[in-house]
Amino acid sequence: MSASTRMPADPASSHRAIENLIARYAELVDGGDFAGLGVLLADATFTGSGEPVSGRDAIEKMFQDTVILYEDGTPRTQHVTTNVAIEVDEQTGTAVSRSYVTVLQALPDLPLQPIAGGRYHDRFERRAGQWRFVERQVRINLVGDVRRHLRQAGAQR
Repeated sequence: MSASTRMPADPASSHRAIENLIARYAELVDGGDFAGLGVLLADATFTGSGEPVSGRDAIEKMFQDTVILYEDGTPRTQHVTTNVAIEVDEQTGTAVSRSYVTVLQALPDLPLQPIAGGRYHDRFERRAGQWRFVERQVRINLVGDVRRHLRQAGAQR
């Protein structure tokens, strides 16, 4: 590792960069951009309701196989991430975060409603001066009507 990679960054900018990664995940899911999710999580292991998945192509495929998209190319959801707690170790270039997620969905035959709630547990590393996801664990503990969001919803949750 070069000296510039080991040099601690400004803690406030590290927190902001990590918050932006967390927000970007929600934007990509809600936009139906699974290729973008593959890029965002390319260096990560993603654990949801199934087996852990790692790498760009595998993560993109998992989202394609799991999430239902509609005519507008989106899942018609809003992932709201709150209670974000981030702990950064500037010396090692690592960070962890935990947050709440509430998933809202609305369709012509489904009034706007929360369909799931849970927690994200994330790990990050700074590589070549950029923060990256290295792990995302999704733990959904409140499940509503996800039949219009997830394929085989009965088997998923």
